[in-house]
Amino acid sequence: MTDQPDLARPPGWRPLRLQSLVLLRWLAVAGQTIGVLFVQWGLGFPLPLWQCLALIALSAALNIGLVLRHGNSLRLSARFAALLLAFDLCQLGGLLALTGGLQNPFSLLLLAPVSVSATTLPQRPALLIAVLAATIASLISVLHLPLPWAPGEIIVFNRIYVIGIWVSIICGVVFISAYTNRVAHDSRQIADALAATELALSRKEQLSALDGLAAAAAHELGTPLSTIALAAKEMRAEAEEGSPLAEDVELIIAQTARCRAILAKLRNLGSDPADPFAEAPLTDILAEVARPHEGRGKVILFYSEKAAGLPPVLPRSVGLLYGLGNLIENATDFARQTVRIESGWDQSTISVSITDDGPGFAPELIARLGEPYLTSRPRDPAGSDSHKPGGLGLGIFIAKTLLERTGARLKFDNDQPAGNARVTITWPRSAFAAQSDSRVLT
Repeated sequence: MTDQPDLARPPGWRPLRLQSLVLLRWLAVAGQTIGVLFVQWGLGFPLPLWQCLALIALSAALNIGLVLRHGNSLRLSARFAALLLAFDLCQLGGLLALTGGLQNPFSLLLLAPVSVSATTLPQRPALLIAVLAATIASLISVLHLPLPWAPGEIIVFNRIYVIGIWVSIICGVVFISAYTNRVAHDSRQIADALAATELALSRKEQLSALDGLAAAAAHELGTPLSTIALAAKEMRAEAEEGSPLAEDVELIIAQTARCRAILAKLRNLGSDPADPFAEAPLTDILAEVARPHEGRGKVILFYSEKAAGLPPVLPRSVGLLYGLGNLIENATDFARQTVRIESGWDQSTISVSITDDGPGFAPELIARLGEPYLTSRPRDPAGSDSHKPGGLGLGIFIAKTLLERTGARLKFDNDQPAGNARVTITWPRSAFAAQSDSRVLT
């Protein structure tokens, strides 16, 4: 039951809209044009004007071509986005090479495409963009035209100063590509995992809502069905025995009784606040969520040795049932033979411990359990353990998130040095007070 990060993205994942890069490039084109013209005509510093304008026009032409061919709504693949950012780096590097290289104060803008790639792209293309930025910075530090300056004046930069600028840009590239990409990656993982959690919870809530709707429909249909049955019985008393009408009336009465039996079953599906099954003792809830996993060749044992008084009565909320069921399912998947479920309670706390006799959690990864996209289940169908079920590593994350919403605290550890993974869930009694104000936890 060890975990390792799954950093892979879905094959069709598209991180950026074309419109975003097009707008950023138009801003760059406008800024570069203003800057070049201001230096040439405003400050009177000579520079290779037409070469600079040609590079700027190339960016503008690329923007126009992209919009005409793809439109603004296109979602770029990671590879396409990386190619466009690489073009921006090369175009900016060319402008800097024509205007002083790293001596140009605008050389800091080399970090802009690196920042965009680190924030939006997967690690590999972001790393390639960072390497390209560092390469361009190194090249223009030695291969460049003089910095535009007043005619007749010579400006000389100390070599140590230029080296310092190069080192600062390289450090910026490394920091942004490593730290920013990691933070953005974690944020995307959390967002995706929370979306999966909400989807799982919404599905459970939809099923619960369908049960309630069925019960409400059964209740509403009960009155007209009783009226039909009463009218049919009156008709039977008036109809001649053995006549076709009497046979039809008997058929109506029989089918009415069948409909009432079906409605009785539908009515029992509901779980409105008055439903006696809306709440249940903790031991019954554990038995309920464990029942679907008892036929999988593993023995599930229940213990309540650390208990003071009668079992506490808890609301049968979707989050509670789904979270406990998910943890029990996970333990059953990794257990060799036995899963042990221990429950305990006193005047202040309620606890549940789920332990399996499997290989246990990897000690170095216990602290990270509960994070999204951590899984030890096989991803390669040709692998040696491909017979085990695979997954995205969201099961424990979803269970932990749902149970924490009920006020629980979760602890992951191993019961034995050789393994036996254990998950301990603890609630304060006050966590269920607002949900069960009509029932007293004893």
